[in-house]
Amino acid sequence: MSLNDTLAQFQSAVAQCDSLIAHAHMNDSSGVPLLPLIDRQQITTAGFLNLFISWETFLEEALCKLMIGLPTISGSAPTRYVLPPTKELAHSLVVGVNRKFFDYSNHDNVRKIALLFFEHGYPFESTLSSICQDLADMKTIRNASAHLTSSTQTPLESLAQRLFSTPQAGITLYDLLTRPDPSTPGSTIFGMYKNKLLAAGEMIANG
Repeated sequence: MSLNDTLAQFQSAVAQCDSLIAHAHMNDSSGVPLLPLIDRQQITTAGFLNLFISWETFLEEALCKLMIGLPTISGSAPTRYVLPPTKELAHSLVVGVNRKFFDYSNHDNVRKIALLFFEHGYPFESTLSSICQDLADMKTIRNASAHLTSSTQTPLESLAQRLFSTPQAGITLYDLLTRPDPSTPGSTIFGMYKNKLLAAGEMIANG
């Protein structure tokens, strides 16, 4: 599969997350929500988690394909410092010795790997560095969506306070994701982060 296919799969997965959340918030003919609040909350949380997992999958696929010499969609090819002959061996190089997996949610490490394996980290470094704060924020949300504890609630409240410029004690993950984004008229916080990931994916895939 080409990098174009990888991007298309990512875009399709994102669209599915969007559709899942939209359907969860449908109303009947009288304007009453079809699903109870707890269902809407759980579906929205799962939708964001699936979005983040899809992003991690895209990063892994793009990294390994470029490592074996596939070009970007634009036709350019990064200068490689490693030459694995197969995707499986490329994945093994990323994982390294004595590790079972590579954490693609740690975007600083993704950038380090890209800089180690490609000249100037192309095509990852410039895009990931430009949205490093957004990626850190999304990992905060991802952690809260996977397991909400006191150790994840505090970072979530800090993020919400920065986004909305007022204290947000006790804010839920659902409330955060579905609130209007102050910086993007007509978009929710979920929509804002979703669009940033889509744009980043396109930039990386196109090179």
